[in-house]
Amino acid sequence: NPFEVVIVEDGSTVPSEEVVHDFSGSMDISYFYKPNSGPGDSRNFGMRKAAGNYFLILDSDVILPRQYLAEVDKELRKDFVHCFGGPDAAHEGFSDLQKAINYAMTSFLTTGGIRGGKKMVGKFQPRSFNMGL
Repeated sequence: NPFEVVIVEDGSTVPSEEVVHDFSGSMDISYFYKPNSGPGDSRNFGMRKAAGNYFLILDSDVILPRQYLAEVDKELRKDFVHCFGGPDAAHEGFSDLQKAINYAMTSFLTTGGIRGGKKMVGKFQPRSFNMGL
């Protein structure tokens, strides 16, 4: 398989195992439940369980464009980097509440303007979510 999907449920009270199972016939997908320990530990746990050595770390609210993996592959073959990411953006299908949450998390006028501090690595400030490494 060109990719695998590793789902790590970090102490959720609403398990997703049945939903993950529904996709098991159409892709290489695995599900792991663990007691809540926070996002960093859970992402490391998932990477230890994964078979690959290049990782796309995505939050549960991410909707990838259809050609995302093909575009990532194409760009990495052309100009390899060890870490990449991009800006957050609300999907056009988001509800007003989801759009408001997105604005609150990404706007320069709110936490988006202060999170990550003042130190930047080039144009991209590495964070622990929605990134490739």
